[in-house]
Amino acid sequence: MIGILLITHGAFGEALIQNVCHVLNKRPPLIAQLGVAAQDDPLDLLPLARLLLNEVDGGKGVLVMTDIFGASPANLALKLLEPGRIEGVAGVSLPMLLRAITYRDKGMETMLTKAVSGGRDGVITMKDH
Repeated sequence: MIGILLITHGAFGEALIQNVCHVLNKRPPLIAQLGVAAQDDPLDLLPLARLLLNEVDGGKGVLVMTDIFGASPANLALKLLEPGRIEGVAGVSLPMLLRAITYRDKGMETMLTKAVSGGRDGVITMKDH
């Protein structure tokens, strides 16, 4: 199973995990989050990020998910990536995270594709439905 590490602004990652627990009625295994506060220096958080990465790595790799590409959490996430083993996706949302969790046993490439499509497909105009 591929692990998931959320690196986000503030408590956003924890809120996403809490909502996943609500939707699935349980906490998925191998998932963790690291919130970056405004006063944090991302480089100071790098050792903690690596520790969390190791905690969620069950041997199949880790998907690091972050909220805004180019912001401090994403810049921290970029320092963790190892192509093929530790991949990253920006723009995390609840639909994206749920899709990633659903496909985490199908391999990294499938999980990446499904996570991104889950985020994209989760944005709809409600009046059309």
